[in-house]
Order: sequence, then C-alpha cells, then structure tokens
Amino acid sequence: MTLVKDNIQHKFKNNAEHKRAKFKNPNPELRMNKRVEIRSVWQQNLEFEFARIEAAIDYYPFVSFDTEFPGTILECKARDPPAYQYQIMKGNVDAMNIIQLGLTLSDCCGNLPDLGTDCCYVWEFNFRDFDIERGDHHSAGAIEFLKRHGIDFLQNKEKGINSSNFAWLMERLVLKNKSRLTWVTFHGSYDFGYLMKILTRKDLPMDIGGFMGEVEKMFGKRVYDIKHLIKPCGLYGGLEKVAHLLQVGRVAGKSHQAGSDSLLTLQTFMRLKDVHFGSFLKNKDHCSLRLNKFGGVLHGLELEAR
Repeated sequence: MTLVKDNIQHKFKNNAEHKRAKFKNPNPELRMNKRVEIRSVWQQNLEFEFARIEAAIDYYPFVSFDTEFPGTILECKARDPPAYQYQIMKGNVDAMNIIQLGLTLSDCCGNLPDLGTDCCYVWEFNFRDFDIERGDHHSAGAIEFLKRHGIDFLQNKEKGINSSNFAWLMERLVLKNKSRLTWVTFHGSYDFGYLMKILTRKDLPMDIGGFMGEVEKMFGKRVYDIKHLIKPCGLYGGLEKVAHLLQVGRVAGKSHQAGSDSLLTLQTFMRLKDVHFGSFLKNKDHCSLRLNKFGGVLHGLELEAR
C-alpha cells in the first residue's frame, strides 16, 4: 500500500494545475471544471482506494461524509429533548449495521482531488455488515426506499467491505491528520454514530457528553453539521431543500446514495460558508471566525453538547 500511495503522491507533486488550484480565491459559483467520478469501493479495492485518499488528503483537508443505513426501529420527534434524541439514535445505531459511507475531499475553495487525471473523485464505500437474510434489524420501508435508489443488497453481501478492515485504515488516516482536517455532515448524529461504532468496534457511549467527547477526541473540534449551521441563516429543510435554496445542484450520482450525498453536502457547506458566514479569513483552518463558533455541535444534540 505504501508503494501505491507514493506513486499517487508523485502525480500530485507534478500536477501544475493542482498546485495552482491550492492558491485560488474562493469560488462562490463552485463550478465543476471536470467530470466528477464516484469511486465505488469494495473489499477487493479497499486498500488501493485508501491509498488514493491518503495521497489526496494532504492537499484536500475538508472532509464531508454521509451514511446510508437500514432505517430506524426506534423513533423520536424533532422537539424531543436532546438527551432523549441521543438515546434513540444510540439504540438504533447499536442495533443496526451500516450499508454505505460516502466520502468527499476538498481544499478550502471547494476544489476536489483529480489525482492528476481529467476528472475529479468522490468515494463510496459499500459494506457487507448488513444482511437482511440473516434477520438483521431494519425498517422494511427504508430497505425498499434504498433499493429504489440503486442500493444492491446482494452485491453488498457478496463483495462488500468488512467494516473491521475499513476501521483500521480509516482510524490511521484520521489520527495521522487530525490536527488539519475539517469534518462536514448534514444532520450528522447518525453519520458520526455509525462511523464511531465502526472505529471503536463497540456500542456508543451512554450519554451525549460521552459521545461528543469521543467525537472530539477522534476528529477534533472542527466538526460542522450544516443542519445546525443554517439555524441563524433563515434556511430550513433537508439536504436537497437547503442545497436548492443556496442554488447548489447535484453534479454526480443519485440522491440517497452516500457518495453523491457527501458531495452535495460538501458543496452546500462551501456555498453556505461563503454566503452566510463571510469569506475565508487567514486562520490556520481556512474557516471564518464566525463559523468556528458553530463547530463541535451536531443537530439535535446541541443543548447538552455545549
């Protein structure tokens, strides 16, 4: 894997276009100058694709991610107390298994890695952990919904990633780069819940404080949930609605597939930041100081996370 990573990094260092992109001014239009390819990751190409990600992340420290999972078996309402919302989320995540995780990297201007090629890349990890034939917990409606949006559960079962293999690679990547990465989600409690479950290989902590403490320990303080960020901005709704209000379009893939949704999340964050939180300031993490006040909080868990 080290040799693969070195070869990919060599392409970056010799890519003049990439070097220029590092110093571009923020582009409020977020134009895609190249085609975006969503890389499907399975057990057989997991290490190769992680080598690509490791090579790119030195230059693209903004990381957005999205998860797909088999619905919920416990329910709560948006107005329920944060402590109760956390217990419902914990109960669902502890009982069920992840299906997909999408990962998008960008620089501070919203440019995506191109690996020295004629297109940009986003990653979509397909897991084998969920097995409906085994009787794994799920919502029947959610499974049918995901099938309609292109999830092939049989292919995941036969070719999907063992989450323990993913965990080893992801944990190494996160810890090595923790001080320089900014993490972005949309309504991200379940996203971080499933990722923490994979990385720690155990049930989630008993309360919000323990959970958010583990998130900060693993990912640092630069964790942004767009659903939390939009509260003072007069925006509302789900990812598609907020993206539409900000005039951000989906440029690759389908909705409710993790790779495509992670890309839309990243682009929406970049537009939201530029329009509602001011332009970039020259602080070390390339986020405005106003925006930094909203870091480290996940929507629905706000009150007790502070």
